[in-house]
Amino acid sequence: MSVTDATERVGARAREAALSAVRGVVGGTLDVETTCRDLVDAVVPGYADVAVVEVVDSVLRGEDLPTGPPVPGVPLRRAAFGARSADPAHPVGDVRAVLPATPFQRVLSDPRPRLVPLVDVPWADADPARAAAIRTSGAHTLVVAPLTVRGAVLGLVSLYRCEDSDPYTEDDLPVVEDMASRTALSIDNARRYVHERAIASTLQHRLFPRGPTSHGAVETAHLVLPGAGSGCWFDTIALPGARTALVIGEVAGQGIHVAITMGQLRTVIHALAELDLEPDELLARLYDTASRLVQERAELPPSDPLRRSMPAATCVYAVYDPFSRTCTVASAGHPAPLVVGPDGAASVAGLAEGPPLGSQERAPSVAASTFPLREGSLLAFCSSALQVHVESSTGALRRVLTEAEHSPGHHPRHRPDGRPGRSLPELCDEVAYALPATVDLQGAALLLARTGSIPADRFGIWNLPHDSSAPAAARGLATRQLADWNLDGDTGYATELIVSELVTNAVRYGLPPLELRLVLDRVLMCEVRDASSVSPNLRYARTIDEGGRGLFIVSQLATQWGTRYAPGGKTVWTEQSLPPEQTSG
Repeated sequence: MSVTDATERVGARAREAALSAVRGVVGGTLDVETTCRDLVDAVVPGYADVAVVEVVDSVLRGEDLPTGPPVPGVPLRRAAFGARSADPAHPVGDVRAVLPATPFQRVLSDPRPRLVPLVDVPWADADPARAAAIRTSGAHTLVVAPLTVRGAVLGLVSLYRCEDSDPYTEDDLPVVEDMASRTALSIDNARRYVHERAIASTLQHRLFPRGPTSHGAVETAHLVLPGAGSGCWFDTIALPGARTALVIGEVAGQGIHVAITMGQLRTVIHALAELDLEPDELLARLYDTASRLVQERAELPPSDPLRRSMPAATCVYAVYDPFSRTCTVASAGHPAPLVVGPDGAASVAGLAEGPPLGSQERAPSVAASTFPLREGSLLAFCSSALQVHVESSTGALRRVLTEAEHSPGHHPRHRPDGRPGRSLPELCDEVAYALPATVDLQGAALLLARTGSIPADRFGIWNLPHDSSAPAAARGLATRQLADWNLDGDTGYATELIVSELVTNAVRYGLPPLELRLVLDRVLMCEVRDASSVSPNLRYARTIDEGGRGLFIVSQLATQWGTRYAPGGKTVWTEQSLPPEQTSG
């Protein structure tokens, strides 16, 4: 007869199987809590009867970690718990500091694994809740190990064996330490991902308008669906002539480099909008900028991650003119907006889409579409993820926006301006409630714009003779209009000089017909239009020169000025800031 003691071999195989299970499942995700649950699922019930993972609370928020052991009293969050048949002392998600005079505090302050017999619990008075749970479960041994990476302690792993299970021995310490090291590395990778995602999300949201805005005759509001974030951005830009630019764009992917690309494109669009370009010309220059960005990044060293971070981007740029009540739109690979009339009739704007920004394909020219809009029409610009809910007549977004303003059996609602209908923030909320909570919609963006017009008492338009009498006639018209608006003093005097100089230049260097327009809105706008495409130049006259000071005087009196070109000629415009009591609000 032969007798063999197989206890050690069985124990070694159990330790090897548990370690193999941990290596197989832990580290497959970039979520801290999921990583902790994977560890617990891998060791319970085969290797441990009870497993607890506690993580420093700041780790789950992606914050940077100090080197060395955590300071006493640092809060730990219970990230995962698993047991064969036991109740936890504290629920998952509970945040509390590790109490002193316990083995858990000893492991935090001196980060190395410890084997703790539980036949007698001398620290029961220090942590009565945990001691009571240990007694109830019948646990007799505990191995507690720190989660450490690069000298920083991320938390604790506690493994218990209860009742008739074999107790842990010193041979289990290196195994649990290996498990904890692998888990700590995965947790740190997840923490760094959360940290980067938080930075990217913060940067992205800094690019959004702060809230509902009103530019001239356009009221806007936006919606960003919750989630991990995306490469969407949008903007509203006030343009000369009481016009408003509406922009929405999207960069494929997520992360800091996507947010950087968003910021670069948004800055370029703002700079180009200051030049008062037509939508098609603006996008043509934006294509050139995107191509330069691609080329610059391609020349970076191969090890630079920014070299591979110029994904395709899309953008649509629209300009609404309240005087002509038209909207001109151009697209660089982005879906066209949905147009909803005051009567609820909806259609997607007919628009020729160019290729995405930064792509190898480049159209010979960018096409723009111009279509009329009735007052009170609604424009919906959305990211590509929402397009399916726009194109379909039964789509949630389209259904909400086209719903009758006065549904039978319901009391009519009113917008802030007193007109019947839902306000844009209200509509954004209703869209958010109606859309399905699916992963593909996380971070999707919607920009709504309701069109209006400039009140008749807030502007004046006059045709002028194209001769030497035009400056005097323009001054007289401007004086009477400013008196109606109660604008006098320095503002009135400066406006008369500006009108006189612009009309004089138009008569001298332009072509008929000649038109003067004054608009009182957030600023006082003055526009002189003629049929010539010759650009006025700002000159600095010498002391003895008898002329050449007209545009210099205009530039000193106006807050800003510029020239806008159109197929029928050009418009030279100025804007003057007004005292708060004289603005239109």
